[in-house]
Amino acid sequence: MNNLSAIDLNLLVVLDALLAEQHVSRAALRLNKSQPAVSHALGRLRLLLDDPLLVRRGGKLVATPFARSLAPELAAILGQLQELLKTPGFDPATARRTFRLAMSDYGAALLLPGLIRVMRTEAPLCDLVISQAGREVMQSQVIEGEIDLALGVFPERRADICDQVLFREEFICVADKEHFHHRAGLSLERYVASAHILVSLHADSASANEIEVALGQLGVFRRNVMIVPHWSIAVDLVRGTDLILTVARSIVPAPDHLDGLFVFAPPFDIPSFAFRQIWHQRRDSDPAHLWLRQNVTRLLRD
Repeated sequence: MNNLSAIDLNLLVVLDALLAEQHVSRAALRLNKSQPAVSHALGRLRLLLDDPLLVRRGGKLVATPFARSLAPELAAILGQLQELLKTPGFDPATARRTFRLAMSDYGAALLLPGLIRVMRTEAPLCDLVISQAGREVMQSQVIEGEIDLALGVFPERRADICDQVLFREEFICVADKEHFHHRAGLSLERYVASAHILVSLHADSASANEIEVALGQLGVFRRNVMIVPHWSIAVDLVRGTDLILTVARSIVPAPDHLDGLFVFAPPFDIPSFAFRQIWHQRRDSDPAHLWLRQNVTRLLRD
C-alpha cells in the first residue's frame, strides 16, 4: 500500500477489532456493526494491504505475520486518536441504551427490584433485557458479546473475562414445622435419612453441586426426591411435606413470611460461595457499562 488516502479511519477501526478478536462475529458485536459489513471491510483491507490478514486454521481465524506486526502500532495510534477526540462520558439521564444481563432467578430476586427502580429514576431512556442460562453458556455469551454482564457463581473464568465478587453466600436449611419437631436442628444421620429438594439448573449436573460434594467428602449421601431449576418457588415446596430444602440464605424470606416453617443450620459444613458479576475486558472502560456495574455493586452489597 503506497497511497494513504485509499484507507479511511473506519477501516482501521475494523482492522483493530478483527486483530483483537480474530473472529468476524465478535468484531461486529464489538463495533456494533453487522457481520456482513465487517466481512466486506475485511475484504477491502485485504486488497488495500495486499495481505490476507486473517487466515482459517483448524476452524479458527489466525492473524498472519504481517497482521501481527501491525496490531500493537495500530492499537497505539487508535488509542491516541480516541484520547484526542474523546467525548463526554455516559449521562444516564439522557442516554439511550439497552443493557443485556444474564442471571438465575436467584440473582434476579436479589438484584432486579432495586435495579429497575434505579433505571427508571436515573436512566429512564435505557432498557433492560434479562436472560437465564447455565454458567458455561453465560460465560460464552459474555465472550461473544451477546450480553453485557452475567451474575452468578463462576469458579473458573477465562483470562479475558473480568470479574468482581459482590458478596459471599452461606447455606441454611428450611423444613415444615409439622413434620420436623427438632427445631434446634437435625443430626447428620437424620438429615441424610430425610427426603430433600435440590435447586439445580441442570438435573444432569446435580451431583456436582456444593451440598452433594460436601456430603460426599463425609462419605454419606442424601436422596433428592425433587430437583427444580427455580430458587424462587423452592421454599414454598417445603410447606406441608416431609422435605428439607438446603438453600442459599439470601433466598429465604424474612421470618414474618416463614409461617409454618423453621430454619436451621446444616448439620455439616458446606463452604460458602462467591456471587460475582462478570464481563468481557472489551467492556471494562465503557462509561455506560461502568455505571451499570457500579449500581449492581451498590445494590447487592447493600
